[in-house]
Amino acid sequence: MDYIIIGLLLVILILVVVSLFKNINESNIVERLGKFEVNMTKEMSDFKIDLNKNLNTDFTSLNEQVEKRLMLINEKVNERLDQNFEKTNKTFISVLERLNKIDEAQKKIEMLSSDIVSLQSILTDKKSRGIFGEVNLNHIMANVFGENNKIYQKQYSLPNGTIADCILFAPKPLGTIAIDSKFPLENYQMMVDKSLSNAERERYEKQFKIDVKKHIDAISSKYIIPTVTADEAIMFLPAEAIFAEINAYHQDIIDYAYKKRVWLTSPTTLISTLTVIQMVIKDMERDQYTSVIHDELNKLGLEFTRYKERWDKLSRSIQAVNRDVENVSITTDKISKKFDLINQVEMVKLEDKNDLEDNK
Repeated sequence: MDYIIIGLLLVILILVVVSLFKNINESNIVERLGKFEVNMTKEMSDFKIDLNKNLNTDFTSLNEQVEKRLMLINEKVNERLDQNFEKTNKTFISVLERLNKIDEAQKKIEMLSSDIVSLQSILTDKKSRGIFGEVNLNHIMANVFGENNKIYQKQYSLPNGTIADCILFAPKPLGTIAIDSKFPLENYQMMVDKSLSNAERERYEKQFKIDVKKHIDAISSKYIIPTVTADEAIMFLPAEAIFAEINAYHQDIIDYAYKKRVWLTSPTTLISTLTVIQMVIKDMERDQYTSVIHDELNKLGLEFTRYKERWDKLSRSIQAVNRDVENVSITTDKISKKFDLINQVEMVKLEDKNDLEDNK
């Protein structure tokens, strides 16, 4: 754009020069050309200086703007890098925490697997399984009833010489209920083993049913004694899986237990059953004291009637006293008014006497 302006100025100057040539003589032309040359040189020099100055100013301004933009970009980049580094650091710390938790979980799993192995080794022995069931039963009884021997008793000897794992002393009509723990495990494990053939599993299933029914027969014959215990007894299965298997797939066992008056329970259902029995016991105990409470309420009603009569008598006496007080108050007012009238009469007489003396 600057060069175009310079070209236009040169053209104008040439036209001026041509016009000068036509109107002036040669001497004037030479003089004016000299002056014009000097002026042109000066103007070109000034123009060059201004152009360099403007270019330097523009370049400096552009450089400053570029530096500012670079600084802003640098700050943004550093800020993004700091944010990304912080996020990366947090992610790394979180990963380390997760790894530590995974290590702890792995250790717990290893401990649990060792405990399961030891538990399996314990449950392979029938005597150990019996102890396990008794301990589990005692724990449930203590949680429901507390350490209260008046309601239940462990290892209770019956008159027929048998010992029940637990006896629950409930009031009539429930009576004394025997609870015995049984743990038919071997044939159950073989029955649910998917690696065996169907024929083998069916064979173990039949043996499992035989084992459970034997336990039901033993409980029914040993722990249901007429006039001594209740007509029912409870068979406690310490394993929820065995209880669920019987209820889901072996209705014949449930029917057989019902005929023998034996209730099949697992840890969960036993807690529910004992909770219901506890509520029934509390209701029965409350009913036993109903007559006593009724008599006491009748006595309290008589006392309240007597209190009401005495209060009415006192109220009438207070009302009579109030009437007497009011009558006395009325009489007092009348007497006061009489005294006021008498005083007024005496004052009038005195004034009349004074007036008579003044007239004399």
